[in-house]
Amino acid sequence: MTQPLNIVFAGTPEFAAVHLQTLLDSQHRVIAAYTQPDRPAGRGKKPQASPVKQLAQQHEIPVYQPQSLRDEAAQAELAALNADLMVVVAYGLILPQAVLDTPRLGCVNVHASLLPRWRGAAPIQRAIEAGDAVSGVSIMQMEAGLDTGPVLVEKRCPITPADTGGSLHDKLAGLGGPALLEALEQLAAGTAVPRIQDDTKANYAAKISKEEARIDWLRPAEELDRQIRAFNPFPVCWTTCSDAKGKQRLRIYKAQLERGCHRDIPGTILSADAEGILVACGREALRLQLLQLPGKKALPAEEILKGYRALFAPGVRLGE
Repeated sequence: MTQPLNIVFAGTPEFAAVHLQTLLDSQHRVIAAYTQPDRPAGRGKKPQASPVKQLAQQHEIPVYQPQSLRDEAAQAELAALNADLMVVVAYGLILPQAVLDTPRLGCVNVHASLLPRWRGAAPIQRAIEAGDAVSGVSIMQMEAGLDTGPVLVEKRCPITPADTGGSLHDKLAGLGGPALLEALEQLAAGTAVPRIQDDTKANYAAKISKEEARIDWLRPAEELDRQIRAFNPFPVCWTTCSDAKGKQRLRIYKAQLERGCHRDIPGTILSADAEGILVACGREALRLQLLQLPGKKALPAEEILKGYRALFAPGVRLGE
């Protein structure tokens, strides 16, 4: 076993906190944690600490929350920690070259994609949305480009037809910890053999907007099924339905692809029963199974229909 490393950890969301916990449970020493400044959250919009900050504080690890790492004072503060390595997981700030060069062994990143397939902010959702059959985690040596550095270790897992953004997130979080420890062992021992990425195979996984989650019923049902799964639990796909008060936003958490031809206008409800609300798409149809009306809980279609059957009568069009 190699000598323990002194590590600075940089990350923000729950995915990052899982990897921080892995390091805390290992032989290595986490000497500081960097995370995004506290953000307003919840109904009261009170500043809330990130999952990484909460976990670091539980273990009495010093927490740093600079607005930027381009500032010379922030860079000097990092250099004073004299770390062997910086581990970065979904941190949310760009690391300038001066920061990348500060730790003795540089900086490594845990990325939720088989690089170079999906670089950028939303690799988990984009992989499902695109219909990829496989995903995974890459442990990458960081350089100035966006997710362009050489890969030290990768672990793969299949994407099933039932996977959502949430379930794939959890699978990859479970893979990432052991992969990270494997990469750290290689770096500490000097045995790492980095694999250079093929830039011609790279795709950009852009951050997902709430407007992008609006369902376009003209698209094939197969594509919409993947979109609904990819955007669950965030930002959640939606469409509109109309009642006496006007249009309401209808969030769709779960749907089932229904093969077969129809001649109805896309968005038209074909049937509504205990099995779900069947909606015509540009090609084939989707059976909506788990839905949420404004101010209500997400409920199975069968429960929604008990109180709002007129909203979802056959012939009604969604998304108009």
